[in-house]
Formats: sequence, C-alpha cells, structure tokens
Amino acid sequence: MSNIRFNRQSIRLRNYDYTQSGFYFITICAQNRYHYFGEIVGATLRGRPNNPHTMIEQWLFEMEHKFHDVKIGPHVIMPNHIHFIIEKTGDGLVGDHIGSPLQNAVDCAEKHISGDHSSGNHAGSPLRNIVGWFKTMTTNEYIRNVKLGLYEPFEKRLWQRNYYEHIIRDKREYYKIVEYIQNNPARWEQDSMYTEPSHP
Repeated sequence: MSNIRFNRQSIRLRNYDYTQSGFYFITICAQNRYHYFGEIVGATLRGRPNNPHTMIEQWLFEMEHKFHDVKIGPHVIMPNHIHFIIEKTGDGLVGDHIGSPLQNAVDCAEKHISGDHSSGNHAGSPLRNIVGWFKTMTTNEYIRNVKLGLYEPFEKRLWQRNYYEHIIRDKREYYKIVEYIQNNPARWEQDSMYTEPSHP
C-alpha cells in the first residue's frame, strides 16, 4: 500500500454516539513522540531490554476483560505510538451477530448519522472512557517500572492528552486499515508519525 493516509480526527464527531457498536481505528501517541517503546530495526520493533511494548500489549488486551463490549483487533506498537482497531459490540457479542459483524456495525453507524435512532445499541462503554482507562493503566505500570529502574523516565506524561480515531465505515476501508497496520513497521520512515530516535 503506497502513501496511504487516514484522516485522524482529534476532535470527536459532533452528535455521534461513541457508546454504540462499531469499528474504530485508534492511534495514541507518546508525549512529544519520544521513542519510549523501542526502535524499528529491519521492519521489526526492537524493544528495550525490559520490553515496555510487551507491557503495553498486555494492557491492550486487558481492555477486553475490563469492558464487556470491547474486542481488540489488528494492532501494532511503534517506537512512539500505537495503532489498533477496536470493535465495540454494544451487546457483548463478538463475531456471532446475524450477518457480518462489520456490516451490522456500519449499518448502526449509518442510521445514527442519518438521524434514525429507532434501532442500534447505545448501552456500551464510551470510547473515550475505554481509551482513557488504557492510558491510565499503562502509565501507572510504566511509572512502577521507572521506580524499579527498569524503564527510562518520562517528562510530565507518557501519552499525549488526546488520541486519534477514525470510524470504519465499510469492509473495504477495514481491510485497507488492516494492511496499513501490518505494513507500518516496514514503512516506518515514510509514516506521518515518524521521528528520529529521541528521548526525554
């Protein structure tokens, strides 16, 4: 995939219900885009000796236990950010909806945007709460490891205040994003998030 760019919106869409089911492409950046999580060597993330990227991945999947309506999809941890697809199932069901789970999510989103609220699930966890919990838990564990002398310190905060989200509208877009995630390490120097190796 060449030169793919997604419009990563920092500001939530007005009147969009982020508690409802759907598929979202999430990007969270390290503060000042410092390289806390390793370096890309030969298209592979090489972690630091104590592997903070492993800790981050563990908390990523812990979201599925914390929030009953969340399933983590394809993801990649990069030196200064993380990309992942999150499925908000709305009703706690994962992968066994009537018809395609992705199509059901898309249908629900389209109805909401068009003003049709007659169906669709709105009882799920707000997306901002899910991302906020992840950032809090990873930051707390990172701090514990800094105190043990295992991780390098950070200034003020580990993650940037906000995060970027993209609502996935259809299957074609879903698979384009999956390909983007999979190819991210190999295309690191062309990535919009790329920075030279840096530390606080």
